[in-house]
Amino acid sequence: MDAPTILLPGRYCNSLTQYSRFITREVNIGDVPMGGNNPIRIQSMTTTDTMDTLGTVEQSIRMIEAGCEYVRITAPSIKEAQNLAEIKKQLRQRGYNTPLVADIHFTPNAAEVAARIVEKVRVNPGNYADKKKFDQIDYTDLQYRAELERIYQKFKPLVNICKEYGTAMRIGTNHGSLSDRIMSRYGDTPQGMVESAMEFIRMCEDLNYYNLVVSMKSSNPQVMVQAYRLLVETMVAEGMNYPLHLGVTEAGDGEDGRIKSAVGIGTLLEDGLGDTVRVSLTEEPEAEAPVAIALVERYVKRGQTLRVKNQNETHNSQLTTHNFPHNPYEYKKRHTYEANTFIGGHMVPRVVVDLSKENLKDAGVLNPAGYIYSPLLDKYNMAEQSVDFVFFGDELPSFNLPSNLKQLYNYQTWQKLANKTLCHPVFTLKEFTGDVNRSSALNLVRIKPADIDTDEFGLLPMDSSLIFILETDALHGMADQRAFFFQMEELGLEVPVIIKRSYTFDNQDADLNTQNLQLQAATDLGALLIDGFGDGIWIDAPQVDTQTITSTAFGILQATRSRISKTEYISCPSCGRTLFDLMVTTQMIRSRTSHLKGLKIGIMGCIVNGPGEMADADYGYVGSGTDKITLYRGKEAVKKNINAANALDELIGIIREDGNWIEPAES
Repeated sequence: MDAPTILLPGRYCNSLTQYSRFITREVNIGDVPMGGNNPIRIQSMTTTDTMDTLGTVEQSIRMIEAGCEYVRITAPSIKEAQNLAEIKKQLRQRGYNTPLVADIHFTPNAAEVAARIVEKVRVNPGNYADKKKFDQIDYTDLQYRAELERIYQKFKPLVNICKEYGTAMRIGTNHGSLSDRIMSRYGDTPQGMVESAMEFIRMCEDLNYYNLVVSMKSSNPQVMVQAYRLLVETMVAEGMNYPLHLGVTEAGDGEDGRIKSAVGIGTLLEDGLGDTVRVSLTEEPEAEAPVAIALVERYVKRGQTLRVKNQNETHNSQLTTHNFPHNPYEYKKRHTYEANTFIGGHMVPRVVVDLSKENLKDAGVLNPAGYIYSPLLDKYNMAEQSVDFVFFGDELPSFNLPSNLKQLYNYQTWQKLANKTLCHPVFTLKEFTGDVNRSSALNLVRIKPADIDTDEFGLLPMDSSLIFILETDALHGMADQRAFFFQMEELGLEVPVIIKRSYTFDNQDADLNTQNLQLQAATDLGALLIDGFGDGIWIDAPQVDTQTITSTAFGILQATRSRISKTEYISCPSCGRTLFDLMVTTQMIRSRTSHLKGLKIGIMGCIVNGPGEMADADYGYVGSGTDKITLYRGKEAVKKNINAANALDELIGIIREDGNWIEPAES
């Protein structure tokens, strides 16, 4: 059962330049198979107490009617595992045959009971027969093999039961609950996450059991994406192709939860990876399925369209790249020069918004872009999320602008400006290679990926004032733009790039358009930023208001850890283990700490992933019993089992002691 040494060449999907779904082994889960050529499945998890049979049944029905094809229910002990039989019975009596999944942590005996009842069990290799006390242990190879053998003997009965009853299993690695054994040998890394799962997969295969699904969840989308990629590479190297369950754990709620989930899940879906999706929101579980469906629908349509397109064409219109000039298993920002000490180089990615179609007679038009105008004082105040460039196109504002706001105009309009201070031209490629009056500060050139192969591109005057605005109208636009970055790397070009994506929607529902923008932009732009591509982003969505566009742009940068503009909350979606109302508690904590820009606060319903996921957070608030909370500084518990009524004040006290508290500004 020793792990073989694998040299990974950097290939983790079928294609980097066109959509192609990675085909996995088909796994039987009741009457709803997963993997192979089956649709990407949608699932969620109940938040009720598993011993509350009626409550769990009713919530499961709401989830199923919202689109869930699997329903997961926690089974923290034998009594909950046994009660799954009654829950299943009542669901079947009411006409719902959706497969049920038992969620297991720490309790092999509960897993063995549940595997005889439900269609699938989820086990966490970090705590199924292993432990996490944050101990660093220096194992010899012999000691490490002995530990694996001990786990094998404890795991073997469950595998044999699953084989006997035809029960599927998910090997669900969580970044936050890697065992001390894995952490000691591999560290807190994507490699450690992958090896944690692979050890259990190898044990299953040794026992001739293959009805497996695998996941690599993390609250950090960057870690999550790298781990799934590495998992696929490792499985393929060992002759495996098990289905992938995709999810960003502890994503949070509202806009943040949707954007964070889309960055992680969408990035992998873009590369054809993923057989089932769970979006983990700190909201009612039936709210998760519509979000997951919206994420997945793009690829159903894309796969169908590309099949027809390829049948009707003799060539592939997408760019191709023969080399892989980027390591997909670690983050490294693309190296660019710094233009006008403002964009590129070590600078954070910049944000552009288009106000060219707005009423430019009122200074209040800048409020949604983060420049709050006070008519009484005739001055602007900058919000935490204030954009860096405003595109006015061919329109001229009739009011005084903030003294630090950079303005963009189409070239023909720009050259007529009497005062060009903080004003920069936007050229077409043809314009810029002609006889034009260029700016000495910044020159922005609109370009599409295919332009890199044209004669005009070869005529570009390259100097440190040049910025590309990279646009695409390709169906698989992220890959189209990524291929451009690959070619820039191969050519040794260090021009900073602003990634621009445009969106239109077919419905009139403003809320639905907002959610679709959040999901699609977070996927398309986040997938590039998470690999270090892009020095700025520009979201164009005429059907969505400027405030939402601004917030979405900064949310994407926050989720990819590219630019921090607000407090980050790592909050779990709740489950039957949770002993307080996570949604209410999260909003309560947010209401008093949302002004602490850059701080990361973990809000966990129980101990399962708490300390581990919060190792990535500055502070943590974790349920430890009825009306009891344990507070963490990083992964260290500093106040245990305090009354919930006082917990938030105590947390703020710790933040204050550390010198990280600032008083909120008066509104």
